[in-house]
Amino acid sequence: MKVLRALDQLIEKLSTWTLLVCVLSMLSFSVMAIVLRWFNITLHWIEPLVRHLVFLSTFLGGVLATGRGTHIGIDILGKYLESIHSEHLYHWIRRVISLASFLTLAWLIYASYNFLLVELKYGKPVFWGIESGYLVGIIPFGFALLAYRFFYLFVNSFTGRKAC
Repeated sequence: MKVLRALDQLIEKLSTWTLLVCVLSMLSFSVMAIVLRWFNITLHWIEPLVRHLVFLSTFLGGVLATGRGTHIGIDILGKYLESIHSEHLYHWIRRVISLASFLTLAWLIYASYNFLLVELKYGKPVFWGIESGYLVGIIPFGFALLAYRFFYLFVNSFTGRKAC
């Protein structure tokens, strides 16, 4: 369990710092593109780069939210169970949700990996000579991080300790 916890904490720290770098880069490149337009200079690689940074940031934000338990969810039943003080049933529902999310993400990893293979075979350069297949790699990578976080939440729910 210590290894899983250490890996989860590493993912948390790397995701936080990478997200910070992505957001600052998006802001800097977007402002730079606007300023360069004043001088009739256009760098065609900025917009695709910013688009892919937004894409990566979305996954990293989901990874952080999942680890903190603030990921998007409709939790009507959970709120009801909390209000009637049925903690045991509430924890089992959280476990089922974590496991179902992990299994769904495992399927999405498989599907996105197949998409990645197609893009690697038929893709074209997007910017700086980087093939679209490598950029599409963000998808299975992001799903894998999310899947691990849900797996960790599921496994950790049996220890009685809070995940975050």
